[in-house]
Amino acid sequence: MKKSNFVALVLGTVSGVLFALGMCMALLPDWNAFKPGIIFGAVGIVLGLITVFVWRKMERKAPIKISGRTVGIIILAIIGSLTLGVGMCFCMVWENIVLGTVIGLAGIIALLMLIPITKGIK
Repeated sequence: MKKSNFVALVLGTVSGVLFALGMCMALLPDWNAFKPGIIFGAVGIVLGLITVFVWRKMERKAPIKISGRTVGIIILAIIGSLTLGVGMCFCMVWENIVLGTVIGLAGIIALLMLIPITKGIK
């Protein structure tokens, strides 16, 4: 394993855990930790962005160029993730299994669409 991949693995894991823990803290009312959860989630997002920049620098890759396609891919990823999360909330929090499953599957399909959009079909 290359050093750059190991650094990206560690930083990505830490940022993902911080973000997930922050979202749990913010969204679970039993924990009563909304404000600290927002802080943890924000730190996780910032660390995730830092991970991308550090990895690209270590791999000597060019900076990411922002184009309409890149913005569209990011918007699709956000919509897919939020849709999947809403579906999970319908199932687990609001106990509406059928609607939650349908919404969650729509989110999964949106996320799966990212693969051919970013990599293409050969």
